[in-house]
Amino acid sequence: MTRICIGSRGSTLAMAQSNWVKARLIEKNPGIEVELRIIKTSGDRLIDIPIPDLGGKGVFTKEIEEALLRGEIDLAVHSMKDLPPRLPEGLIIAAMPKREDPRDVLVTRAKSALAGLPLGATIGTGSLRRRAQLLHSRRDLSIVTLRGNVDTRLRKLDEGQVEALVMAAAGLKRIGRADRIGEYLADEVCVSAVAQGALGIETQKQSWAREFVAFLNDSATCAEVAAERALLERLGGNCQVPIGARGRLAGAGLKLVAVVGSADGSRLCRSEMSGDAGTAAELGRRVAEDLLRQGAGEMLAAQ
Repeated sequence: MTRICIGSRGSTLAMAQSNWVKARLIEKNPGIEVELRIIKTSGDRLIDIPIPDLGGKGVFTKEIEEALLRGEIDLAVHSMKDLPPRLPEGLIIAAMPKREDPRDVLVTRAKSALAGLPLGATIGTGSLRRRAQLLHSRRDLSIVTLRGNVDTRLRKLDEGQVEALVMAAAGLKRIGRADRIGEYLADEVCVSAVAQGALGIETQKQSWAREFVAFLNDSATCAEVAAERALLERLGGNCQVPIGARGRLAGAGLKLVAVVGSADGSRLCRSEMSGDAGTAAELGRRVAEDLLRQGAGEMLAAQ
């Protein structure tokens, strides 16, 4: 009997994602045995420390990737937005399934829209990217640093610690909490994180598991994420800096919109270009160069 071990974080969302992959593997290969192994990362352990202060890069993936390299697990399921632009030597993203909704959403107790929030409303988020764009849109808002898994943040909202949250639509939908969404935020307000909504199934380059999961790969998602991650790499950023990027595939064409903001929201660089899906990474680099010409490098250096 074929046995495969999946490494995953232990949050409700991470387990929902890993269980989805497990179910697809069993559907494709009836009779296989699939084990889920929970691995606690530094980002999970140090929940009272802002993510940028933890080093930003790989805080939710490092320990899982180390277990993968040691052969303790056969594959890892990540949120692609948690992965730094470059993977550790010897590892590869063997498949990216079809992307879930990449947008950011506003969550309030009364399902209000952003425009309906009162002056000085408190919004909870641990994301510098969201902070920068929200403050650029509305200078009156009070942005409160709020970390924790999806359920923890929703509980803090319901307790009245903040008046609203900005969260990823994908996470809420994957754990069955889409009913909490009050408004889907347009790109003009908040461009989502690089690779938001996409899953990455990671294996060793030479592992048999690489081909075992290949059937889950979605080419459209790969093109969008390739453009977004190429932009992130060119800008020298990681998943915690105030960079937003959203690729949209339409036929053979790919459109990419991206922003870089200052932490206080006073400045925001924006670029939008289109290209061929077959040269997605090149499109990402072209958009990055345009942002750098606008002064994005100086803003990123100041973070």
